[in-house]
Amino acid sequence: QVQLVESGGGLVQAGGSLRLSCAASGRPLSNYAMGWFRQAPGKEREFVAALSTVGSTRYSDSVAGRFTISRDNAKNTVYLEMNSLKPEDTAVYSCAARSVLYTTQTFSRESEYNDWGRGTQVTVSS
Repeated sequence: QVQLVESGGGLVQAGGSLRLSCAASGRPLSNYAMGWFRQAPGKEREFVAALSTVGSTRYSDSVAGRFTISRDNAKNTVYLEMNSLKPEDTAVYSCAARSVLYTTQTFSRESEYNDWGRGTQVTVSS
């Protein structure tokens, strides 16, 4: 099991940028496929971005071209760079991890992940 802690959330104006971090402990993240999900008030949690163990990425249509997921294995941390933020991006953002073998496969369903962080709040004002 890997422990995940998100940081980097906050309040930003529309059009601004934030970088979220997901720091892991307990296991090396290089052995995990990673994902970012978000949950807005009154809505179900939704997929945002995914990263395979070898660097393949996948994004939801709503964030493609604006968000970038990446990892730094030396720091055991995964990032979500968010640009051109919109009020509809307001949500609690959580990272998730799935232990997998060396693969290009990415995962976009909550049920495919084993470990979760508690989340960080992102608020985008208009």
